[in-house]
Amino acid sequence: MESIGFIQWCLDNLNYWTITLLMAIESSIIPLPSELVVPPAAYKAAAGELNIYLVVFFSTFGAVIGSVVNYFLALFIGRPIVYKFANSRLGHMLMLDEHAVRKTEQFFDNNGAISIFTGRLIPGVRHLISIPAGLSRMTLSKFILYTALGAGIWNIILASIGYYLESIVPHDLLMAKVQEYSKHLSMVFIVVGVLVFGFILYKALKKPGKK
Repeated sequence: MESIGFIQWCLDNLNYWTITLLMAIESSIIPLPSELVVPPAAYKAAAGELNIYLVVFFSTFGAVIGSVVNYFLALFIGRPIVYKFANSRLGHMLMLDEHAVRKTEQFFDNNGAISIFTGRLIPGVRHLISIPAGLSRMTLSKFILYTALGAGIWNIILASIGYYLESIVPHDLLMAKVQEYSKHLSMVFIVVGVLVFGFILYKALKKPGKK
């Protein structure tokens, strides 16, 4: 309950540091929608209380921090557990073995950049996409680059919504409007994500030499 109270305090007192902290939490395994953070911060920027460019920068910076934490947790803790399970009797009963895990890692290594970039735009996926990146030992610099690009685009969209709404809706109606806008945007990105991942799987499963 204290942690919930602290998060609510941060939401009620948005500044560049609380934005960074909340977005780091949002990119971890804790479910905190970025819609609760970026649009209200941009709303304050439109009112002259914050700088809109710094809102986007610190929200993206926070998202990268949270994602890197997940990456290293998956790398140093999750990966040994996955391999231990794959080599267990139960893992074999589920048709899982070390070879299958390595093939999955190779697939993510070959398509990790587009997976990270696209995943950062999809609700329910953006805070979890760091885990397979860590499990597959994706190059950290590449992971940070595509995380920042994907998170940056998403934050620019959310900030644009909040900045625009400041001129047409009162503060007490802000979140209702944000949810309305973000719901439609999320559906668009889900469709795009499905198409992208479908194409990646098609290329991965296509037999060599077959056109």
